[in-house]
Amino acid sequence: MMTKQLTAARVETARSVERLVNGQFVMDGAGVKINRVLTQTLQRRLDPFLMLDAFGSEKPGDYIAGFPEHPHRGFETISYMITGSMRHKDSAGHEGLITNGGVQWMTAGRGVIHSEMPEQSEGLMEGFQLWLNLPAKDKMSALWYRDIPNQEIPRFSTDSGATVQVIAGRSHGVEGAVQRDGTEPYYLDIELAAGATFEQQLPPGHNAFLYVFRGEVTVEGKGVANTRLAILTNPPGAEGVRIKAAEASRVLLIAGRPLGEPIAQYGPFVMNTEDELRQAVEDFRAGTFGA
Repeated sequence: MMTKQLTAARVETARSVERLVNGQFVMDGAGVKINRVLTQTLQRRLDPFLMLDAFGSEKPGDYIAGFPEHPHRGFETISYMITGSMRHKDSAGHEGLITNGGVQWMTAGRGVIHSEMPEQSEGLMEGFQLWLNLPAKDKMSALWYRDIPNQEIPRFSTDSGATVQVIAGRSHGVEGAVQRDGTEPYYLDIELAAGATFEQQLPPGHNAFLYVFRGEVTVEGKGVANTRLAILTNPPGAEGVRIKAAEASRVLLIAGRPLGEPIAQYGPFVMNTEDELRQAVEDFRAGTFGA
């Protein structure tokens, strides 16, 4: 989906890099090797985001075991498959295949049990999973699920050498595939030619970060290397961010309105209080998730 009429998005006062973060290589699911680049220690600083996992390997042993059935409550998962195929099934009867450039957006709400299993036994599998918190008033909402094939993700190109896919939020007048009132998330996949610059306006107060998964970029003179997460500053008066590619690069830019609410997490359950967590565990054991 190409958009020809773009809105100028000049950023006069830009955010800079507050700090760079290295990911932690961990095993998740039934033994999938992932790079956890947004960890639990950053949840308050990057509110409303709870976690970002990056995975990518040509070795089947790194991903073939997949993610068998497991529960969630209290937040949203956004799975973005750059290359490869993964099958989703859940306790509400949804089933879908996320593949090559597609996105799966799921609101776990009051509870769901789902699985995500590879539908390939060889070749490259690469992608991301982002956890987005829900406001307290929505944590016990109904399950919501949507598969978004790559061809349904709005995209555009700029004269300066950027090609942008707008998964959520908006960019240069282009509305993303998903909008959320509570957290107002921005989720952009930005591909930059060597030397290209891209400017993105962001609402004041939004927490924001970028993750480089190809090449290297600079933000206000600060280099951000491949596989690094850069937390962006949020000074008064900043209009957005300016990204320049030191070489051909690809970057995720993610931002959202902080909820400012307590975060209580126990594994796949994210609520506001310990009592709510205990109730989540009891409900899961009682078999009421996805009912």
